[in-house]
Amino acid sequence: MLTLLLHRERKRSFYRVEVSYNLFAEYTVMREWGAQGRAHGQRVNWFSNLREAVQAADHWRGRALTRGYHLTEKHAARG
Repeated sequence: MLTLLLHRERKRSFYRVEVSYNLFAEYTVMREWGAQGRAHGQRVNWFSNLREAVQAADHWRGRALTRGYHLTEKHAARG
């Protein structure tokens, strides 16, 4: 599992992108966004292979960076 957490300091908002493997032999890319004290949104996309999932996660990370977010944390599960 790979998790990227991005923040925008001025608006106190966050954007999280997570790639994981599920029980149905698929890869999921979950995106979650919101701001402190407000409701947040979430979207999950499924992919048949890891390459497509990582490409999609990288695309969404890039879009967040262009919108003023900065990468604050990066976690990768070891297994």
